[in-house]
Amino acid sequence: MKKFLVFFTFVLLFSSCSEYQNALKSEDVAVKYEAAEKMFEAKKYSKAIRLFEQIAPAYKGKPSAEKMFYMYSQSLYLTKQYYSAGYQFESFVANYPKSQKLEEASFLGAKCYSKLSPVYSLDQIDTYKAIDKIQAFIDEYPESSYLAEANIVAKDLREKLEKKAFEVAKQYNTIEDYKSAIVALDNFMINYPGTIYKEKALYYKFDSSYKLAINSVPSKMQERLEDAKTAYNNLVKLNTNSEFKNKADEMLARIENDLKQFSKIN
Repeated sequence: MKKFLVFFTFVLLFSSCSEYQNALKSEDVAVKYEAAEKMFEAKKYSKAIRLFEQIAPAYKGKPSAEKMFYMYSQSLYLTKQYYSAGYQFESFVANYPKSQKLEEASFLGAKCYSKLSPVYSLDQIDTYKAIDKIQAFIDEYPESSYLAEANIVAKDLREKLEKKAFEVAKQYNTIEDYKSAIVALDNFMINYPGTIYKEKALYYKFDSSYKLAINSVPSKMQERLEDAKTAYNNLVKLNTNSEFKNKADEMLARIENDLKQFSKIN
C-alpha cells in the first residue's frame, strides 16, 4: 500500500511538472492561464508568476483579466517581490474600481511600500512614501477590516523616522559639534514632542551644553555654564531617577564649581 502511495505521488508530481513545462512552451494563452491558476492554487507562486508574466499583456481588457491580475499581484506579494507587487496592486485598483477585491488590493498595495522601507540608518525616502500610501488607505477606508493592521504599519513607519531623526541629532554630539547638537536636539524635541527618546535627547543636549561651556573662551563661559545648568534641570525635571543621573550630577558639580569664579568677580 505504501509503495502504491509513493508511486501515485510521484506520478502526480511528474504530471504537474510536465503540464507546467508544456504550458510554458505553449502558444495557447488559455493553456497558460489554466496552468498558472493551478500553480497559484497549489501555492507554487514562482511558477505561477512565470506564466502570468507571459499572458498578462494578452489578458488586458478580457473578462477574466481581473482574476488573473489579482492572482498575479498576490503571487508577487507572497514571494516578497514587493516593488513589483505594489505596482501590480496599484494597477489593479486603478483598472478594477468595482472589484470585490478592491479594498484588499488597496491595502496590500500600500503595505508593499512599507516592506520596501529600509532600516532607520539608511535614506528614508521610501519610508515617507510608504506613510503617504498607508495613510491614503486609512483615509479611504476608515471602517476597513484592515484598519488595525494599517495603523500598526503606519505607527512602525513613523517610529522609524523618529529614531532616524534622533540619531541624526545625536550624531552632532558624537562628532563634537556641540552648537549644532544643541540646535538639532531642540528641533527634534519640537518635532516629536511625545517622543520615547526625550530623556536621551535632554541628556545629550545637557552633555553638549556642558562640553560647549567648559571649552568656551572666558567671555562666553558664564552664560554657557548657566545654559548647561538649565539643561540639567530640564533633564531631572523630566525624570528624577534618570539613567543618566549619576553622570549628569558629576557634570553639574563641575558647572557649579566653575560658576563660583564668576560670582567672585561680580
